[in-house]
Amino acid sequence: MDNKKLGIGILGLGEGRSAMSAALNSSLLDLRMVCDLSEDMCRLRAGEFGFHAYTTRYQELLDQPDLDIVAIYTPDHLHATHVRQALEAGKHVICTKPFIDRLEDAADLLALGEKTGLRCFVGQSSRFFEPMRQQRADYEAGKIGALMTIEAYYHADHRWFLEKPWAREDAFKWLYGGLSHPVDFIRWYLPHLETVMGYGMLSENGKAGGLHHEDTMHFIFRAKDGRVARVSGCYTGPVQPVTRDSEMSCILRGSHGCSQGDYMDLRYAITDKDGQELIQTWEHRLKHYFRFEGKSHHAGEYQNYMEYVARAILEGQPAYPDIREGIGTVAVLQAMDQSLKTGLPVRIDSLLEKYGLPAL
Repeated sequence: MDNKKLGIGILGLGEGRSAMSAALNSSLLDLRMVCDLSEDMCRLRAGEFGFHAYTTRYQELLDQPDLDIVAIYTPDHLHATHVRQALEAGKHVICTKPFIDRLEDAADLLALGEKTGLRCFVGQSSRFFEPMRQQRADYEAGKIGALMTIEAYYHADHRWFLEKPWAREDAFKWLYGGLSHPVDFIRWYLPHLETVMGYGMLSENGKAGGLHHEDTMHFIFRAKDGRVARVSGCYTGPVQPVTRDSEMSCILRGSHGCSQGDYMDLRYAITDKDGQELIQTWEHRLKHYFRFEGKSHHAGEYQNYMEYVARAILEGQPAYPDIREGIGTVAVLQAMDQSLKTGLPVRIDSLLEKYGLPAL
């Protein structure tokens, strides 16, 4: 691999704020242009980063000949259209999760991705935090033996989030906005899921805050090989101190060991197959991951995955999660949503079959 930088453009400058920081600090990426419908937002980011190559027209960004990658951070319902336009323009794609919001769009996008041969990477950023990367490396090295089960959760006091007007719209669901992170951990280790069953409720805090859908949920998954996993999410109540618990965590239980990755706390613990116990932290990396106020933007993990995609392109390798995996995760989330409504287990492949898509 040479020292070539890949040209990148960013669409959507709300969440795309982290992507701008990532690209401007990367040795593999050259930020060429950014785009947002709001010129005020463009000007805000131009002032913040001293980067003034912006446009309010997506087509102008796509027309840039020196652009290799388009990174998409627009509202969920626009992803399918924006991804399609980028692939048709001959650009590799990074698209924030969830990849799409309607499985009706999936077959055409999958076919287009296969036809173009371009990378279409889904920004499931949770995989790219240091504890989760170390946990995956240890798992692949066999340090906990054969995987038996997974427990993942995302419990956060997001009552402040209810101040955002769109959070109180009927279209907003914590299932997609929050629980998609721990669900991706399940999909990472158990990609071939068979059924899901779950219950949820709208808490008193959620009702008082004007939410329409569940803010407290628990799910059980069964994989096609018989292994089970569970996921939970609670979003509008107090949480434990970080010295006691993490807002988001992934626990792997193996035949000879166990590991736990704590997301924003940059903490990892493992009891390996030899009985050795280790707790590791990455406090020296805090400024890499959290560059703005508080921990509301995770620019470091964006840089991690954007550079991962860049290396994949430069080395001619695939980049995961790809378009097929992104569609599969949407099917899992929609099956979870259906189970919340019916109180019954849902077979995930039945949703994929309905839209002519390959099984998980």
